[in-house]
Amino acid sequence: MQQRGCRVCVFEQSAEFAEVGAGLTLASNAMHVMWHLGLKEPMGQFATLPNHGAIKHYRTGKHLVDIARGNTQTEKYGAPFCVAHRADVHGALVNAVRENDDQAIHLDRKFVNLDQHNGCVIAQFSDGSESRGNLLIGCDGMKSDVRNRLFQTESPQFTGYVAWRGLVQMDHLDPDVVVPDTAMYIGPGHFLTRYPVNSRTRLNYVAVAHTQRWETESWTVRSEVAELKDEFREFAPAVQQIIRATPPELCYKWGLFDREPLPEWSRGHATLAGDAAHPMLPFLGQGAAMAIEDAMLLARAIEAANTIEEAFERYELARRERTTFVMLKSRISGQRLTSANPDDYDSSRHQNEETLNLSDYNPVTTNV
Repeated sequence: MQQRGCRVCVFEQSAEFAEVGAGLTLASNAMHVMWHLGLKEPMGQFATLPNHGAIKHYRTGKHLVDIARGNTQTEKYGAPFCVAHRADVHGALVNAVRENDDQAIHLDRKFVNLDQHNGCVIAQFSDGSESRGNLLIGCDGMKSDVRNRLFQTESPQFTGYVAWRGLVQMDHLDPDVVVPDTAMYIGPGHFLTRYPVNSRTRLNYVAVAHTQRWETESWTVRSEVAELKDEFREFAPAVQQIIRATPPELCYKWGLFDREPLPEWSRGHATLAGDAAHPMLPFLGQGAAMAIEDAMLLARAIEAANTIEEAFERYELARRERTTFVMLKSRISGQRLTSANPDDYDSSRHQNEETLNLSDYNPVTTNV
C-alpha cells in the first residue's frame, strides 16, 4: 500500500518486536509478492530453497511419498518454494516499511474498539489514544478484536490438536537425520514436519498430536522436552534425535483452534485480512501465504477502485472463495496426515500446494 501512494499506520500491541514463532513455508504464490515488494535480495540472505522433500512412515522412516523441490516451482510458476524463520521474514518486512516511512509503525498499542462516521474510521486503544483514517484493516489474528467488533461470530473452537514447535542446531544432529532436507513423519494421531531455517544453521520442526482438550488459558506455553519425547516415543530414531537435541528454552506447545468461514469481511470502511478473516490450520503450510496474498490483492483493489466500498468489494470477490477453499482443505489434510493407517498413504492421497493448484497463482497479476 505504501508503494501505491497510501500513508499507512501499523499499530502493534507488543511493546517490541521479538523473535516470535519459528519456521514458515512460502510457496511460489507468496514469493511472487515478496519479490514484487523488492525483497528478493533480503530474503536471499536467510531463506532456504529445499532440494527435496518426503512423507515418511512414523515408525520405520520409510519414504511413502517423494516431493520434488529445488527449482521445480521456479521453473513451473516463476517463483520458488522457500522455507525461513518467521522472525527473519518479519524483520525484512518491517525494515521495508520503515524505509518508506520511519513513523509508520506504532508499538505498544492494543486495539479495543472502533467507530465509523462521515467516511472516517476511528481506532481506539487501551491507553486511551485514538487514530483516524480513511479505512481500517484488522490483521490481528485468530482472536481478532477487530473481527469481534465488526461481526457477531462464534469464539474460536479447539480442534482436538495440540502442536509443539522447536528449533535445533543443525550441527547437533547426525547428517543422515536431515536427509532429505524437508520431511514429514506421519502416524496414527500424530505427525511431525521439519525443515531447515536460518540459512540451514537450524532445523525447525512442528509436531502435532490429537488430544482431548486444551485447558490452559494461554494459547502458547513453554513445554517440557520430556513431554514431547514421551508423546512421540514410537516415532523413528531420527525423530527421537531431533527431539532430544531441542534446547529446553526453545520448545513450545499450543492448542490448534479454528473458526468457520465468514460470509463477509467488511463493514463500512473496515475490513479483515490474514487469520483475522480466515484462520488457517497448519496442515498445508499456507497460512502466511494467504495473508501475504491478501495484502497484495487489497492494495491493488484500493488502487483500482474509486471508493473504499468498491475496493473492499473487489478485494472480497478476489479472496473469499480461495481462502475458504484453503481453510477447508487444510482441515482435510490434517485428518489424512494423522490417519490410523499411514501404510496406506501414497501419492494418490497426498495433497499440497501443487496438487491443489495453489502455487499456480500470482497475486501480483490475477484479476481484482
